[in-house]
Amino acid sequence: MQQYTVCKGDTLDRIAASRGLSRVHIINANPWVGEQPYLVPGQIIFLPSSPRRRYVIQREDSPEKVADAFHVMEASLLEMNPGLSRSYFPEGRVLVLPHAGKKRTVYPAGEYGYRHLCHDIAKLTQLYPRITAGTIGESVLGKPIPYVKIGEGPRKIHVNASIHANEWITTPCIMYFIEEYAHACKLGKRWNGYDPCQWFAQNTLWVVPMVNPDGVELVQEGVFPNNPYYEQLTEWNGGRSDYRHWKANINGVDLGDQFPAHWEEEVQRRGKHSPGPRDYAGTSPLSEPEAEALAAFTVKTTPDAAISLHSQGQEIYWNYRNYEPKESREWARRLGQVSGYRPVKLEGSDAGYKDWFIQEFRKPGFTVEIGLGKNPLPLEDFDDLALETGLVVAELLSI
Repeated sequence: MQQYTVCKGDTLDRIAASRGLSRVHIINANPWVGEQPYLVPGQIIFLPSSPRRRYVIQREDSPEKVADAFHVMEASLLEMNPGLSRSYFPEGRVLVLPHAGKKRTVYPAGEYGYRHLCHDIAKLTQLYPRITAGTIGESVLGKPIPYVKIGEGPRKIHVNASIHANEWITTPCIMYFIEEYAHACKLGKRWNGYDPCQWFAQNTLWVVPMVNPDGVELVQEGVFPNNPYYEQLTEWNGGRSDYRHWKANINGVDLGDQFPAHWEEEVQRRGKHSPGPRDYAGTSPLSEPEAEALAAFTVKTTPDAAISLHSQGQEIYWNYRNYEPKESREWARRLGQVSGYRPVKLEGSDAGYKDWFIQEFRKPGFTVEIGLGKNPLPLEDFDDLALETGLVVAELLSI
């Protein structure tokens, strides 16, 4: 057992991923940890040795086949098993398997947070000069809110994610698509039947991958007594120490109800008049810096279509009070067809980003609820969610 002191930003999943372990390994070694919603900085835990995966060579196996099956490098496989080679790979021999390597930069190793996003944006802009990045403003706590841009075409598409804090999995999903897009474009290859080079020539894609970084950090890491917001957040959260259900920003304002699209009616419908985990629309439209920055950035870039990514439900909302253009229904059908999501004509909802975008620009706007289950959606679903997200955006880029 190795003794480990928890640092700020550590979570069970992040520590496990960095050590080649699972949550279960850590909890088995530290039973009390499973009873805490969050690890506490300064807390000492014990980490077992990373177990090695093993495999018995079957008839007709080769190093290449085994490496492909377990998503490892053939060279790493042979290095870890001295004496074996392409010409000597005997049936029945027990192999020690290396850890699977990442194919791409963007892949969540535990909860995907603000620091991971900033790291990945820096790495992607270095690897792929066609990707550029900047910021649209700052959060309540002063975190710069990044945007990413790819493409040079006249048609402008906007995508945002993580407006709601506990829907943070939407961020790595759209970031994964951006990397896949840039990688395919660099190699001149198709992506799931689409032509990314054509996207690049015809569209400019603007993405704000994490609108609510303070809220995301709260959901993923919790808050402790040394934080100046501790008492206020604890009160707003009903005395609970678990924030995984939290949707709002750090001020307890739901950014999904912050936009000037019949905002007063949404306030009456929600019936929330004070800060909390969700549904409090604030003191006025765009009162929160994150919502104000997103609206200003949208006005500045004047998109021809927009998607706001949320979770969960596997649904696509495409209308708003008959302000939407006539093509919105058909476009939603196409987005639903490629993703398996259900297009829904939504009534009785106001003040969302999609609502404001349609009302302001009279152009197609969509709320896409990815995945199915309870937020935050499990990381085990990431591969499926990332593909479905990518297919939705790819189809919109191709219309």
